[in-house]
Amino acid sequence: MAMSREGTAKETNRVAAARLWLLLLYTGRTARSEAFRYGLLGFDLLTVAYFVYDSLTPPVAGLVWVDLAIASVLALDFAARVFIARRRWRYLMDPLTIVDAVVILTLVLPLLIENGAFLRVLRAVRLLRSYRVLQDLRGHFPFVGRNQHVIVAIIDLVVFVFVITAVVFITQHTVNPHITTYTDALYFTVATLTTTGFGDIVLVGDHGRLLAIGMMLIGFALFVRLIQAVFRPRKVHLRCPDCGLTRHDPDAIHCKHCGHLMNISTTGDPSA
Repeated sequence: MAMSREGTAKETNRVAAARLWLLLLYTGRTARSEAFRYGLLGFDLLTVAYFVYDSLTPPVAGLVWVDLAIASVLALDFAARVFIARRRWRYLMDPLTIVDAVVILTLVLPLLIENGAFLRVLRAVRLLRSYRVLQDLRGHFPFVGRNQHVIVAIIDLVVFVFVITAVVFITQHTVNPHITTYTDALYFTVATLTTTGFGDIVLVGDHGRLLAIGMMLIGFALFVRLIQAVFRPRKVHLRCPDCGLTRHDPDAIHCKHCGHLMNISTTGDPSA
């Protein structure tokens, strides 16, 4: 009995040590931890680029091994994040965690989830919502700190367009002779969201018309908001002590919400 308890205690200690090691690796401030996170960031960027390329090109049988290799790395990363999470069930129910699970499924079950590869681009959402990675990037690259919201808005815009394109492709590629590739669906989506509407491609069937109506009413509004977030002038982040407003124009003297006198530090460059 004593030996059994001792063995259980050793196993518990090993699990705790492994969790601590992973926790420091994913959230620590050491050079090794930051290098590890930058490695994951680079891997994520490469896989997203690969997913986009794979979605826009005809299927290649040999690439299934690339998918499986990427799935192995993503699965290990997924398992590690679940292992170190303080509230695992809450973490597993998080929408971004579910997105990661979908990404892995589209890689390991290509025969059962046909044409689901485009959903992999959703990993970009979790990538740029990672507070720790953005904090590291802000610390090392001032450009990222100054333009963080623009960078996130650009990625949100790209993901939004790809998700809408995915819905169009799923619902139309088997019934619409004008939408046979993902590029056709992307072309139609961009033309519709920008209100260009060339008319050379239209959605067919009742469900296609309803989807087109939704894209015109809801999709266009969201598309415009994302475009505005990308191209509108950069804001200075300084909390107003009176009303709490945190975003102000770079040359603002008073808070535009309550009129409080602001003291915004600038370099004298009107474009800063």
